[in-house]
Amino acid sequence: MGSTAIEMSRFEDRVSIPVFVVSPNPKLRQELQQKLDSGRWNVIEASSGSDAFELVQSHGTKGGVLLLDPVLPDLEAGEFSEVVRTRFPETQVLMLNAHTGQLLAGSASPTPISKRLVDTINSTGPTAPAVITSPSRPVAVHPYEKPRLRNVIGDSQQMQRIYALTRMVAPRNTTVLITGESGTGKDLIAQEIHLVSPRRNQPLVVVNCSAIPETLLEAELFGYTKGAFTGAVQSRIGRIHSAQGGTLFLDEIGDMPLSLQSKILRFLEQGEVQRIGGNDNLKVDVRVVAATNADLKDRVAKQQFREDLYYRLAIFPIHLPPLRDRMSDLPLLAQTFAARFNGNASISPEAIQVLAQHSWPGNVRELRNVIERATILAENGNELNAEHILL
Repeated sequence: MGSTAIEMSRFEDRVSIPVFVVSPNPKLRQELQQKLDSGRWNVIEASSGSDAFELVQSHGTKGGVLLLDPVLPDLEAGEFSEVVRTRFPETQVLMLNAHTGQLLAGSASPTPISKRLVDTINSTGPTAPAVITSPSRPVAVHPYEKPRLRNVIGDSQQMQRIYALTRMVAPRNTTVLITGESGTGKDLIAQEIHLVSPRRNQPLVVVNCSAIPETLLEAELFGYTKGAFTGAVQSRIGRIHSAQGGTLFLDEIGDMPLSLQSKILRFLEQGEVQRIGGNDNLKVDVRVVAATNADLKDRVAKQQFREDLYYRLAIFPIHLPPLRDRMSDLPLLAQTFAARFNGNASISPEAIQVLAQHSWPGNVRELRNVIERATILAENGNELNAEHILL
């Protein structure tokens, strides 16, 4: 049994009010566990925002207090707290360092938890929610603690917004539509949504709708029964069913044939799939993330894409900007790729100037290829110069 399940079981066995302590700092969680009145409160620990969301979702209707570290490894704390306030209004939210002066997670010597915080929690309860108040605005994180995603590179304002939107939607089951030009990293955002979600321990199944022939795509997605067509020598479940409990990433969904779009819509609306040649509707629990480099609104206008499917997919759209619109990220991207291909590599200012003059129609993918080629041309040298940049 995992730690989350154990904590849930402990909670059900007790009648005290839950206090969710959410921090990646184990010393902070341990100190709160020791100082809070065990007869009144049931302290439930979580080291990440996604784990905390799962716990609050299970117990949020029973009220309680959420003690939230402003620096989490997977979610932006201010947005997470707003989600909790909206969905679980009986759960009071407190930013830990708003009352304690606690240093940010990862500090070598965190300051002691203030007596004021402990007394405030111990003296309140669900009948007196006004005693514990949340700041009107999320506590600001220090500038060097910029939120980032695991494999997505960039500190520009556009990318900071992408990070925030990704972390906001990841803990939910909401369908996400990621748009952007080819090479902008749509697949990385889809992976991050899955890795931060409560489904992260279940499969992430990727289907490239443009790479599978139209005649095979339906069988790949929905599966088939034995004898359904020539060559179907045994029954097989489809990619949708194989993603049970996890996430289905439909890449390049703008290229999906119209003949299949109605079946995808039915699956999204009813949570069921029917294999080719079968009569049974199989229930599935799958979260869908879709991506496309096409203008789906234009395709809807041209009757190349179903309007009802478009609106069902675009419940939470995330648009990735092209590299030319976030050129401030180019030096960081280039240096990161150089280090990936040669751990000792650096890029000269002259090389950066050459890179900055290019329009990058292939976006980040094109830049990565250019830097990989440059590290090869530099041979045994550790500095990439202008002559190594071939565009």
